[in-house]
Amino acid sequence: MNYKHTQIGYLVIFALLGTILLFGTILMQEDLNYPILVFMILILLLLSSFVTLQVTLDERYLKIKFGYGIYRKSFLLQEIISVKTVRNHWYYGWGIRVWFWPYMLIYNISGFDAVEIRMKNNKIYRIGTDEPKKLEQAITQAIR
Repeated sequence: MNYKHTQIGYLVIFALLGTILLFGTILMQEDLNYPILVFMILILLLLSSFVTLQVTLDERYLKIKFGYGIYRKSFLLQEIISVKTVRNHWYYGWGIRVWFWPYMLIYNISGFDAVEIRMKNNKIYRIGTDEPKKLEQAITQAIR
């Protein structure tokens, strides 16, 4: 089963717009300083790379991609032993997170719903989504 869904991080878009306004105000009040301008551009590129989270499922892989692809991760379907819908705590945050108890990696850009996958090597991953049941069902069908 093929599956493809892109979740939009509206809070990140809001933060990106606020940062653009802040940087624009700073640049209008100061002389042009190239090192600061380069730093601002890098900040904007980093923020914009977390505007969306795309989850794709094909015959062999479950893939995730943040924004324009600066960060990608693939999971071999034959290595996944279980999948379930979960709800993240608010303090897990958004972005790419390492959580130590239980040890897991979290990929999330918005909301608290996620799908947790366990791998054969006992690693746990949580992938944030705004359609958790649909993603869980797609992965479950793919790993059978």
